[in-house]
Amino acid sequence: MFDRRLVENFDWGLLLLIIMISSVGLVILYSAVTAGTGLSTHIFFKKQMIWLSGGMGILLICMIIDFNDLDKLSVLIYICCIGMLVAVLLFGKVVGGSRRWLSLGVMTLQPSELMKIGLIISLASIYATSVSEEGLTFPKLIKPAIICLIPFLLITRQPDLGTGLLLLLIAGSMTLFIKLERRVFFTLFSFGIAVVPMLWFALKDYQKSRVLTFLNPDRDPLGAGYHIIQSKIAIGSGMIYGKGYLKGTQNALSFLPEQHTDFIVSVLAEEWGFAGCSLLLVLYFFLLFWGLNIAYSCRNMFGSILAFGITSMIFWQIFINIGMVMGLMPVVGVPLPLISYGGSSVITNMVGLGILMNISMRKFRTS
Repeated sequence: MFDRRLVENFDWGLLLLIIMISSVGLVILYSAVTAGTGLSTHIFFKKQMIWLSGGMGILLICMIIDFNDLDKLSVLIYICCIGMLVAVLLFGKVVGGSRRWLSLGVMTLQPSELMKIGLIISLASIYATSVSEEGLTFPKLIKPAIICLIPFLLITRQPDLGTGLLLLLIAGSMTLFIKLERRVFFTLFSFGIAVVPMLWFALKDYQKSRVLTFLNPDRDPLGAGYHIIQSKIAIGSGMIYGKGYLKGTQNALSFLPEQHTDFIVSVLAEEWGFAGCSLLLVLYFFLLFWGLNIAYSCRNMFGSILAFGITSMIFWQIFINIGMVMGLMPVVGVPLPLISYGGSSVITNMVGLGILMNISMRKFRTS
């Protein structure tokens, strides 16, 4: 029987935020791929419009299906995501020295992006039955740790350390949301501080170069430091109100690398200035606030944890990408949600936001 409360609880506010951010993304992308080229349009812009249109369709599908069914299918979803990561290592397409994409004829797919959703659903399913007043103990962390470690190792083999670390940040956020036993928290915190310096020796040469460039971009201004230096120039030259739409010189003269993907915020900052960047951040703030409100108001434990996991995924992508283009974090190739060009990123975020709307519509349920 159809529940009329689903229509009454339809989250128009969240849908409006998604449409507004996606629209801003298209406007910025158009400039990033056409400024200074003399072209009226560009293949990247057309593809992004197709991805966003398809993403909205997927969002609606994810919104209709009861999110509780994801709990029952969590193991299957996780296995499918792991299977795709293994397939990438065996048959994946190599681009720029990395094997991250599966070629599916007319399109390519980046399974590491979809793994974010798979991991969130799996952890939410496990943690929903592990909640206690005292917090999670070491035995209860064994299964989640294994579930996180498998995709992390597969993704870093591609290699894609940025996405691998992003998975750990999402998992860590969800774990803290559930609450750790005090003794467990301080033990893990101390262990983390002790291990971090040792990780340096596990990094590959190009990864060490990124860290050193982050600390001092001028050590290799025409090589590893070029991205950050040009990004900072673009951001700084925009000042308060920017140079004007389609008038960014760093972008138009192709000084700014990866301007349509990882460094698209630099295009925004150069053309729209501090005011334009602030507008985008305000939209993101409302999106994150909306997600947290859904997580805390949901009466279903699985739904609450799932909503928080999706919100944390969006937060960490925003935080890392903006920190990266400002030179506050190493360049790790994390796209900006609904703004950066990329089909896999768009689909992943639309799936997550569709599930978030799903939970919002059904947050009155206890099971």
